[in-house]
Amino acid sequence: MTDATGTVSGGTLTLADDLTITRMGYGAMQLAGPNVFGPPKDRDEAVAVLREAVERGITHIDTSDFYGPVVVNEIIKEALYPYPADLRIVTKVGARRGDDGSWLLSRDPEDLKAQVHENLQHLGVDALDVVNLRVGSNDGGTDEEPLSDQFGALAELRKEGLIRHLGVSAVSDAQLTEAQAIAPVVTVQNLYNLANRQDDALVERCAAENIAFAAFFPLGGFSPLQSQTLTDVAARLDASPQQVALAWLLQRSATTVLIPGTSSRAHLRDNIVAAELVLPDHEIAELDRIGR
Repeated sequence: MTDATGTVSGGTLTLADDLTITRMGYGAMQLAGPNVFGPPKDRDEAVAVLREAVERGITHIDTSDFYGPVVVNEIIKEALYPYPADLRIVTKVGARRGDDGSWLLSRDPEDLKAQVHENLQHLGVDALDVVNLRVGSNDGGTDEEPLSDQFGALAELRKEGLIRHLGVSAVSDAQLTEAQAIAPVVTVQNLYNLANRQDDALVERCAAENIAFAAFFPLGGFSPLQSQTLTDVAARLDASPQQVALAWLLQRSATTVLIPGTSSRAHLRDNIVAAELVLPDHEIAELDRIGR
């Protein structure tokens, strides 16, 4: 929820003794240039968005060194360093960028370790709060390839103190189980929204095991959600379709967390409003039919 000043108070989620995050987070991907490549059009606005997110109480920022690449992490450091004591930055490894902006999967264990060190350098920290291993395809799809070697490399860095907690991204249920046999998993970051419900069972599992389920592309990503049902529900609630879609995710389970991204302070404020929007049961039932 938000209080009278607009400060986010949509609830927090405690995943470990040193890891409590606001369920309404902020995804920094859009702070880079077009196609998440190169510098932003307005760097001052990018810095202002990050500072306002923190001022409004968000303690959960999602990023990666392959956003830009490097650009987004450098903007985060410029905007927020030295970081507030309660801020938790979640990053991910498993890809690099080509000179033309292409997305190149890069999961060799030694390169994963190199990516961790690059995140440390560009964020300006001695240890990363959470590192997600990106496993599936660049479009959010999952596969069933073993991940033990890759996740094991990150687990080694956790033992060394360079990473505090580990997560996985774009994974199947079986891959989550495989990762948990190596080290504790505090976050799962998968494609999930009103129209993409293939991970319903995984959402329920994460809730049962107190694992944060971070729904990426919560508003559809590069293909924004289009639904007359969503539009109609939003009109009845005097809210935007985007706010309703985010509120639905927050009510989907107790451990669902949001990382909507924007490069605009006005859009950030609109997203934060979703944390105070309570959807009646009958509206949730109607929205549930969108993804079935």
